[in-house]
Amino acid sequence: MPISPFTLLHVLSLAAVSLSPIPAQAQLANTFKYVGLSGVSAQQLFLGTMNKVYIVDKTENNNATVNGHPAWATEYDLTTNTFRTMDVLSNSFCAGGTVLGNGTWLNVGGNQAITYGGVSMPTAQQSGQSPYKDWDGGKAIRLIDPCDDESCEWVDNPAMYMTSRRWYPTLETLEDGSAMIMGGCEWGGYVNYADNQNNPTVEYFPSKGQPFTLNFLLKTMPVNLFPLIWLLPSGNMLVQAEFQAEIFDYKNNIEYPINDIPDCVRVYPASAGTAVFPMTPENNWTATIIFCGGTFLEADQWTTTWAINTYPANQSCVKISPDVDLTWYHEDPLDTGRSMGNFINLPDGRLFYVNGAHLGTAGYGPEDWTIGQSYADQPLYQSWYFDPKAASGSKWSKAAVSPIPRMYHSVASLLPDGSVIVSGSNPNADCDKELNTTYTYFTQYQVEIFYPDYWDKPKPNPTGMPSQITYGGDPFDIHLTLSDLANNTMNINATRAVIIRTGFSTHTMNMGQRHVELETSFTTQDDGGAVLHVAQMEPNPAILVPGPALFFIVVNGVPSNASWITVGDGTIGQQTIKAKSVLPRSQISAQLMAQYGGSYSRSGSYVVAGQSDGCKSKNIVNTGQMIGLVVMSLGLLGILI
Repeated sequence: MPISPFTLLHVLSLAAVSLSPIPAQAQLANTFKYVGLSGVSAQQLFLGTMNKVYIVDKTENNNATVNGHPAWATEYDLTTNTFRTMDVLSNSFCAGGTVLGNGTWLNVGGNQAITYGGVSMPTAQQSGQSPYKDWDGGKAIRLIDPCDDESCEWVDNPAMYMTSRRWYPTLETLEDGSAMIMGGCEWGGYVNYADNQNNPTVEYFPSKGQPFTLNFLLKTMPVNLFPLIWLLPSGNMLVQAEFQAEIFDYKNNIEYPINDIPDCVRVYPASAGTAVFPMTPENNWTATIIFCGGTFLEADQWTTTWAINTYPANQSCVKISPDVDLTWYHEDPLDTGRSMGNFINLPDGRLFYVNGAHLGTAGYGPEDWTIGQSYADQPLYQSWYFDPKAASGSKWSKAAVSPIPRMYHSVASLLPDGSVIVSGSNPNADCDKELNTTYTYFTQYQVEIFYPDYWDKPKPNPTGMPSQITYGGDPFDIHLTLSDLANNTMNINATRAVIIRTGFSTHTMNMGQRHVELETSFTTQDDGGAVLHVAQMEPNPAILVPGPALFFIVVNGVPSNASWITVGDGTIGQQTIKAKSVLPRSQISAQLMAQYGGSYSRSGSYVVAGQSDGCKSKNIVNTGQMIGLVVMSLGLLGILI
């Protein structure tokens, strides 16, 4: 009696489950785990190597010291969960950052030199005279080339500083591996002000000339600190602040206003969570940006004369795909209003959403209505997954609950094993836990690792992982065993090659974070394994800019450990662009088919090995393809049983 392909699929899936090894780390899946101390408060954080995370704080009275003064930077070792203090010359309070095309990390801007309690030093004492020995960081350019041998240090040289002050600037790496530096203010404050405060200009590092004015930053007062910016595949920029948004053609210095963002303010200090959805062959590498949470206040309400920390945050989510459609669309809302929630791109295509508070906004101050000094209250401990591909109404699902309140100045970043590091939270002018025991929300030094729900599943361990990805050029091969495919050869059709730039995490943003899927095809092997043929990056650096990134193979939603790659030439400058990769057509082994008595009628993008029609193809499933793979897998099932 004939058996339907759907029945075969069901039988095969049951067999694959029964044959899967028992995972060793099942107890960690969908949990947070405390692993160590950061040494300094993690206001800014980025993954610098496979094993090292770099943390930068504002100048303050951290217990960790370096060269005779409190430290405000550390290098965190992911293997030993210990830190090494690092010396930074200037006050890096609310600096921005990104990684350049040559792998050098850039940390830009800050505020005046300060003394105890975060009080500014006199103008004449801004070059190391304070008890903290900090310098004025308003114009600072700080550089580091990360290392694994503890030989690297921050370069913070006043001779390299900018010509204007920037506190709360945003950075975005460009197609040539240089960095755009946008906006900020000169002297600090809750929001921006026009008089002797706003810096409405854009400049580049390395320098491409004098800073120039962006009109958008004149029109969006007072809430345009840390403006939200993304390089789009078109080569233009999406810029968002206050309720306004625009497309900025930075190559020709032309600004195109678009419709206002709905519902609320998303930029700091409203501090919505933002991220770019995965850019994939399926969506033609389109950038869709999501904004979740924030605060609905009009321009004249951004003052500290009222109890901001009693005002609920917004729960709406909206998205836009500026290169194809300038319309804002609503997404599934949050479960409750949230400010300071942080989105992290996971290798499986979902977003992880963590940290934040229900009431108030980012910021702190001395007002009599603050919670200690915090402008926010009711921290939200529940983290979430957001699945862009799920049906409307079902895109959010619960992740784990952390016991630690993570609000203002908290951070998160993806790690090479597919977990997420979470740290920080410091809504205080200085580290006053010992000095003022009345505070509700203290400075947090605990480092947690979040283990996503795929952690209890056996990881694929592919071979042939790359160390460099070029823009166009010859494809390369990744080899997967039957075990890598979770004992189901059919999983090759659910295998993805993914690149993630983890970004520079600060103030609810991961500047430069991206998830890009490469085009693939495959060839199955007689032993049940397969070769995944992987295209190089599309020949367009605006899709994914040059520099370091993580490369994952994801099998049926379970990521491998990443390899560390360089995208592009590893330099700052015009990148080498080659012809678009041409993949071989996906093939199922004729020997395998014949050996187990299967029959296969070539369909869609698959071809039996030894047959060819000279066409290239994408990895796209249709009914004929699925039936062919079921027949092949039924033969494998006979051996496995």
